[in-house]
Amino acid sequence: MRATDIGTPVAVYGWVQSYRDHGGVVFIDLRDRTGLLQLRCEPTPHAAAHAIANTVRVEWVVAAIGTVISRGNNANPKLPTGTVEVAVEALEVLSEALTPPFEIKDGLETNENLRLQHRYLDLRRPELSRNFVLRSEAMQWTRQYFTAEHGFLELETPILMKSTPEGARDYLVPSRVHPSSFYALPQSPQTFKQLFMVSGMDRYLQICRCFRDEDLRADRQPEFTQLDLEMSFVTQEDIEAVLEGWVALIWQRALGVEVKLPLRRMTYADAMDQYGCDKPDLRFGLPLHDLTARLRGRVEFRVFVDVFDAGGIVKALPLPPSDLITRKDLDKTFPAEAAPFGAKGVAWARVGAAGPGGVLEWSGPVAKGVSEALRAELNEVLGLVEGGLVLFVADKPAVVNASLARLRLVCGERLGKMDPKAWSFLWVTDFPMFEWDEGAKRWGAMHHPFTSPRADHIGLLDTDPGAILAQAYDLVCNGTELGGGSIRIHRTDVQAKVFRTLGLSDEEAREKFGFFLDALQYGTPPHGGLAIGFDRLLMLLCGAHSLRDVIAFPKTQKATCLMSESPNTVDERQWAELHIAPRRV
Repeated sequence: MRATDIGTPVAVYGWVQSYRDHGGVVFIDLRDRTGLLQLRCEPTPHAAAHAIANTVRVEWVVAAIGTVISRGNNANPKLPTGTVEVAVEALEVLSEALTPPFEIKDGLETNENLRLQHRYLDLRRPELSRNFVLRSEAMQWTRQYFTAEHGFLELETPILMKSTPEGARDYLVPSRVHPSSFYALPQSPQTFKQLFMVSGMDRYLQICRCFRDEDLRADRQPEFTQLDLEMSFVTQEDIEAVLEGWVALIWQRALGVEVKLPLRRMTYADAMDQYGCDKPDLRFGLPLHDLTARLRGRVEFRVFVDVFDAGGIVKALPLPPSDLITRKDLDKTFPAEAAPFGAKGVAWARVGAAGPGGVLEWSGPVAKGVSEALRAELNEVLGLVEGGLVLFVADKPAVVNASLARLRLVCGERLGKMDPKAWSFLWVTDFPMFEWDEGAKRWGAMHHPFTSPRADHIGLLDTDPGAILAQAYDLVCNGTELGGGSIRIHRTDVQAKVFRTLGLSDEEAREKFGFFLDALQYGTPPHGGLAIGFDRLLMLLCGAHSLRDVIAFPKTQKATCLMSESPNTVDERQWAELHIAPRRV
């Protein structure tokens, strides 16, 4: 309702947000998912409606018939409907409500578990409701973009499928008609979407549900929605270009933000070297610097010397002058942030004024072990100025990178460099094909076992798997991995070699993937694709802090639904039908 509707007879329906009696005139704020509208109930000439208005309570469902009128000098500029109200002629209570366990309003500070227990009430809150309106719109824009504008077919893959546990744990479903046999819920439709390419369905799209039985975090849920794509006869650049157009469309329509194309690209090696992780937040600088070569044999700081002797590395994170980083941060906060990644401590040096030799002085634990000549060199390399600060971590490369990547984010936020209105997109490319699993003493797939090596690296499968780079790519936004994909293996001989490199015998590979290996022998086109975490995408677009804010009925961090009380036990008859027996614990 707007000023252009003044004089229009209307029927409106919704929930009572609030009510108040001003000198006999009852005002009701009526709410639905489109917003709020004020109802005006006069004692005359519509006494019946006025009498009912005096009985309503919050969250009752009512229907009103009346005429749109101007609010005049009482307009509320904070509401889109604030210039008008409905003069009520008839009012009907459609449903009464108990007093809600929490207020239905934005900015709610009620315990999250209570809100999840009554999720149907939580979803009435405008800030949460808006998330799901945007979610629905984004799905429609996505389907239109890919199917109508780029020729994709929206196709479906099975929910009950074969278990092939290689990554996260599968959710298993026992079969009643096949005793002792199980289906798995899909972690991804990977093999099936590749089979669509074998089938000649050369552009596949699916907005699908996927399932992973893994430990949960703010950006993890046991079931989630994925935008899944696959294309035949394409290069990596073709796939990236199609996705970039979609990203630009979504951000423009959802936020009015123009995304500059093409998106920035960075190799995995550069991302790890400069930022310590493969999903760097590039809204701000603060790159890392590997000082191993410069410091080895030239520094007397005992911690560094011991790490070099053990084959480790030293990296530094230089920071600009600021009063926002305190001694408490250096002694307690930063070491605590780095500890979960294996760091035994965080060394530091604070930069002072130039000394007699004209070189900026250092103070702090590292200072005594660095000569003046080396300090002058580091001042230049790190771009240090008076009042600045340098954080150091020395350890194995994985520990150093992960620790400093975390500290970079902590400092970026502390220094106010994470602009919530800025958007920095990045393709991370040229991932290693394999990563060594020290516990299992074997190679594991960095992405998944169907990713193709670079064409010029296929020969290394027989000689040096650790040197192979994959035709894989991840899409990153503001430090969040939105998704990723790869060019797939379409040759049977290459796929067999990859399985062997992963420690699967030919018999094991056939047992797990025999149907897929058979299909590759019948004329498989070169193809590739990717998957985007749709929930993560919405979390960014909505400015939400958790996936639970963009999933209608989410699970807790213990993978439970507080509203429906699932998972739950089943009776013995159901166990018997499935030919299994519970183990009492």
